[in-house]
Amino acid sequence: MTSKRRLGHVAQSLTSPRPSIGTLKLGGIEYQVPAALAPSRLPHCAEEGLLDTAHPFNVDNLHFMLQKYILGQDLFLVSQPGPYARRLAMTFASIINAEYEYIALHRDVGETELKQGREIRSGGNLVYVDSAAVRAAKHGRLLILEGIEKAERGIMPVLNNLLENREMNLDDGSHIVHPQKYAQLEAESSGLASGKVFIPAHSGFRVIAIAAPVPPYPGYPLDPPFRSRFQARFIDPVGALLALPNSSSTATTTPSLLFQKIRDIILSTQYAAETRHSLESVSKSALPPFPQTALAKLKSLTEKFRPPAVVSPGQLARLFLALHPALSHAPFQAWAMLSRQTEEAGLGELGSPAASGPLEELGLFGYRIAKIDRIGEWTVRLTFNGPPGAASVTIDAPAGRNPIRVFPFEGKTEFHATKRFMGQLACLLQVHALGWDISLIPPTLPSTASSSTSTLVRVFGEILGYDVEAIHMYKELGGREMVMRRRIEAGGATSWQPSPLIDGAWNGRLVHLDGFDVTGATGGSLARFMQDREIELWESKRIVAEASDGEASTGQLSIAHRSLRIISTASKSLPLKDWLSDEHANMFFPIPCQPMDEAEENDNLLETGCPPAIAHSLLAFAGLYRSSLTRDEVQRNRKLGTRALARMAKLFAKFPRSENLHAVLSRALLAEFLPAVEKINLNTLLLESGIQKAPPVFNPPPVVEGDKLVFPKSSSSSSDQGFELTSIPLFDANHDREGAASHVPHMEHFYDNSLQTGLMRDLAIDIEVLGEHVVLLGNQGVGKNKIVDRLCQLLGRPREYIQLHRDTTVNQLMFTTSLEGGMIKYTDSPLLRAIAYGRVILVDEADKAPEHVVAIFRSLAGQSEMTLSDGRRVRAVGERPDDIVVHPNFRLVLLANRPGYPFLGNHFLQVLGDNFSCHSVTNPDQDSERKLLSQMAPEVDQDTLLRLVGAFHDLRKGYESGTLTYPYSLRELINLVRHMSAYPTDSLGTALRNVFDFDIYKPDTIDKLADILRHHGLEAGNLGLDAAREATEKKILDLKFDPTGSTELNAPKEGEHDAKNDPHVGGNRWAGGTGGRDTAGSGGRGGYKRLQKGHNIHQVSDQLKSEVPDHIKKRAKEMAREELLSRLEELNMSVLDAAGYGELLTGVQAHIASLHDMLEHLAAKEEERVWIKRQTDGELDDGRLTEGLTGEQSVYKRRGMEKPELGRPQIKPKRVRFIFDISGSMHVVYLYLKHNYLINFDHRYRFQYDGRLKRSLETAVMLMESFGRLSRKDKYSWDMYGHSGDEPLIPLVDTDKYPVNVRDRWKVIEKMNLVTQYAFSGDYTVEAIEKGVTEVAKFDADDWFVIAITDANFGRYQITPEEVKRVMLRDPKVHTALICIGDGAEVPWITKELPGRAFRVSNTADIPVVLRSILSTMIDR
Repeated sequence: MTSKRRLGHVAQSLTSPRPSIGTLKLGGIEYQVPAALAPSRLPHCAEEGLLDTAHPFNVDNLHFMLQKYILGQDLFLVSQPGPYARRLAMTFASIINAEYEYIALHRDVGETELKQGREIRSGGNLVYVDSAAVRAAKHGRLLILEGIEKAERGIMPVLNNLLENREMNLDDGSHIVHPQKYAQLEAESSGLASGKVFIPAHSGFRVIAIAAPVPPYPGYPLDPPFRSRFQARFIDPVGALLALPNSSSTATTTPSLLFQKIRDIILSTQYAAETRHSLESVSKSALPPFPQTALAKLKSLTEKFRPPAVVSPGQLARLFLALHPALSHAPFQAWAMLSRQTEEAGLGELGSPAASGPLEELGLFGYRIAKIDRIGEWTVRLTFNGPPGAASVTIDAPAGRNPIRVFPFEGKTEFHATKRFMGQLACLLQVHALGWDISLIPPTLPSTASSSTSTLVRVFGEILGYDVEAIHMYKELGGREMVMRRRIEAGGATSWQPSPLIDGAWNGRLVHLDGFDVTGATGGSLARFMQDREIELWESKRIVAEASDGEASTGQLSIAHRSLRIISTASKSLPLKDWLSDEHANMFFPIPCQPMDEAEENDNLLETGCPPAIAHSLLAFAGLYRSSLTRDEVQRNRKLGTRALARMAKLFAKFPRSENLHAVLSRALLAEFLPAVEKINLNTLLLESGIQKAPPVFNPPPVVEGDKLVFPKSSSSSSDQGFELTSIPLFDANHDREGAASHVPHMEHFYDNSLQTGLMRDLAIDIEVLGEHVVLLGNQGVGKNKIVDRLCQLLGRPREYIQLHRDTTVNQLMFTTSLEGGMIKYTDSPLLRAIAYGRVILVDEADKAPEHVVAIFRSLAGQSEMTLSDGRRVRAVGERPDDIVVHPNFRLVLLANRPGYPFLGNHFLQVLGDNFSCHSVTNPDQDSERKLLSQMAPEVDQDTLLRLVGAFHDLRKGYESGTLTYPYSLRELINLVRHMSAYPTDSLGTALRNVFDFDIYKPDTIDKLADILRHHGLEAGNLGLDAAREATEKKILDLKFDPTGSTELNAPKEGEHDAKNDPHVGGNRWAGGTGGRDTAGSGGRGGYKRLQKGHNIHQVSDQLKSEVPDHIKKRAKEMAREELLSRLEELNMSVLDAAGYGELLTGVQAHIASLHDMLEHLAAKEEERVWIKRQTDGELDDGRLTEGLTGEQSVYKRRGMEKPELGRPQIKPKRVRFIFDISGSMHVVYLYLKHNYLINFDHRYRFQYDGRLKRSLETAVMLMESFGRLSRKDKYSWDMYGHSGDEPLIPLVDTDKYPVNVRDRWKVIEKMNLVTQYAFSGDYTVEAIEKGVTEVAKFDADDWFVIAITDANFGRYQITPEEVKRVMLRDPKVHTALICIGDGAEVPWITKELPGRAFRVSNTADIPVVLRSILSTMIDR
């Protein structure tokens, strides 16, 4: 039999008995096209949703697919992200007249979506609803599975048996079987009589799977059993790029020269990205390939808006960012490569991606919107004026049916219609006219002025007459929830309702997806809807691009309104690289946002009534501050955007003579809680801006006078500057009678003090005068809650309260869910009550909740908007019957601990943006603290209180400097004084144990505490373990242990070691026993060393201990000294060596403890567990109660490790290199004794008496000890190198050979010390950093760091700023920091040229502090 006859036989055997409507001939294959049994399941695509069947690339792919279809084989299309593969599948279904089912895969897809769902019908009957996969198998349809790489592991094997054997067991008890198997069962009556329901898989059932290749694209690799069941077809990216601009809709004009040149650049970039050259394949600076839709967008744009003969560099840059938005976060080398290509193509130089010329039009190709006229109920006519030499363009575009806002704008507008704003608005209208949905991409620079994003979306809707549907996205939002939500009817039946997105699609609204970036890969499940206006709904319903009235009347098909337009904006809480992917670029037409320039921002500030001088100072400082932030820092620090500046400007407009600019800026930037190095940089910027710190002022307590709360005028002893008398209106109880009666806080005692009164006044101004929402951050126990409650009490303000924690969900913030009588009941949360009734809502522990939960407060504070999961909306103005209107008195007050270690909170401020006024709450000053304590405990001696206040002040300074690891607060001091007041007979030492017993096993901390107490004249006796044991003697009931048998002492000895390690109490035989004598152990007496083997300790009485004879004590000390020498000998160390290392160790002991704790905390945080949803066991998820009623199994949640988002790297070690300057110039008069000789004495260099080498050696000890003590050493891969005048790379510690004991670490110190003696003059700082960056970047890690210390005399060695910047910024993924000491600290340009990366440290004692601060800041991101 010939191959042709064989194919015909196969085709005949697999062809269904449906009547033929014609013959398809393709590449020698003839196929009888059958009629459709369900026409509504056929493709209903618009013309642009199908590929051109005359294009040879498309025809070749269709020929292959027909071959596989006839053979009965399933297909797998491997394609770069984009619509081509899906449109190819739809085109194939169209030419063979095949019905199809479609599933968009994402992380939330489970067994229910692949097999059967459950619904409760009227009367309480449970029915099973087939999924798309089951329907396709039963009815012989094409099943299109798109996004295979996004499905979580373990999900796709659900389909394995259906793919391989055409079999599947269904939840309703039926079984899909192979048609031949079914025929056999049908022939055997016994097979069908068993009670089981067998359904034959249709012979026409086929599967077309679509996925992006992993790698290079993010996603999960294919499961081998699943992969083996498919026939693969790779879609050539170049062919897809050329085939997507559908030639069937060819314009009458020939392609412009610009289109042809950019097309060649796009294609050459794709070819270059596929190179297999060994050098280029590892290069991180290669230009990434363009998205699949880039040419289609360029073609439609250049056809509708003819480009001018010459395109400016800025216009060209914005065009490329629109076509390829990933360039905004690509390495600078990629932009340089692209610029070189544009110059070679004759297009000219490529402008900066971050800036535009002041006189440039921002519309694409320089077009400007001139006129907007309504020409129909849903249509407007847009008229654009072209650039010089180009004709105007008129395009009819879809619009809403509301009255359109007059354009050009008339009269005074509520926004500044600047050239920048109008240019961006023209961009939006151009893209809208082309028929694309829009994505507004934040500016490339990490911190800028406002881009007017929200205003742009609002004005765009107004001038087109749109009804705007704002949907505020959050991370928990699932793929199904984006499209539909389930509800329970009055009788208990379940039904589905459209999501706001689908409702907006049916009603032709402008849908604003706010914060779309946080949805991750799940947002990609909407790609088909964005690109083709088609999407699957519930129970086989579908939105399609085109359908007849008759088809639409059946209810199975519906059409998205032609006026639907979708605009996505970003929360700016995530780096661009984490979400701005090819998939996103293909879903939308990206428009790069342009921030305000200084003049426009100044106009906005002056409009508030702010004095011009203040506005100028604010902008001058903001410019310096924004330019100093790196991409990483801006994710953690305050951005100081236009909204924040406008808030300050409003404050100065209201109180021009009261507020101090330094204090206001410091408050807004939370300067009090910045790490040491960042605080130094901030102070430098303030000085450079001429902003001086004002002297402290005294704030008298507030008083209620009539209907006002009055804050008296503040005063200062050193100046006449202070806050004027401030009057705040009391709350009118008539606005909320119930709240005024039951929700106003009541405090019997509040001890007024100057600092908290000043903070209370600032809060009152923000909340009542400026109408702001606020965030209060501070250490524990500083009175955050009490200050807010006291203010609400004085104002008579009703207050609601919620406390967040790690398990808080978005749904819990909105309402509580309960099940009553088979009905789901929602009860509004305190947050919704506060919104509706205009109360203050106190949100406590905001930093403990997941960041995506706190993120919902962003839109609530910024736009008075929130979307509830039950379909309701929170809005500033009610537009629909079920809208919850935000009361004008509503205020949010978020409380949180200060950011960073040791408070274990999340960096939640980054997700809030500039929508909150921030306040740092610190401990009161010493005078305020003393007065507060005097009011609280007048019977306690005032001198003692004064000394305690001074001691606690120094304890807090110790924490800030890093010598103590705990931030002692006012709360601890208050509790201490309360104890002293209540129990005056207890000693001070006993009272202090209430605070210090936490640190009982931290002897270094106890010693530091004791030193501070002694410094302030507080005799507390012993602290720590000794104090705890001494206290037992003074108790009424002493508990002591009297050993049986003899208690006589002989001589100290080691004792025998029990191989079984049984517990031994008393006696003098066993080593490691307790309560014994002579032997090494614990709790006994007469031994020469402590030895604990893990058993309970039995302590002999102090009387027995005191009776140890002197000669035995002496012998015990001698034995201890002998064993120490023996241990040192084993380590090959002398006593002097040990003393030298011990001296260095002592100098940084506190820093070691702090750094170690921080590194341990970060390692633990990376492995922190979260709630994993859609589980089949665990705790019931209240968000899936409805699904539980229908019988679904995946309605539970349990704690587990969070899976990284697609595209995010798996957690790997952090790669860190430390580079020390050990050149001759570091050589100092730092002496230690070795064999009775002085070393480190050299006449070749001037002596450095500042101790720089000693501090560097201490820093090296700090690093070795901190990393050496980690429990999870695999979390960090670190090494240490030195550089001198002789060579740039001197290995000190290698990644594969860490110093494991004291001797090894001492060798490192000796090497550093000796190199400085014998090194010649010269400097290799630049080379050392360059090599460090290069080598670190090669390591497979999830983050890379290089931190260098240098005392280089930059001028002497002719080291230029350009050289240093070049090596510091050599690789964008490697985070670098440079600490300049000695001569290097005297160079002012170093911090200006490398803001946030270079630090000048004049006092060498600060080297360990600064390095520890840098390390914690860089790693904890």
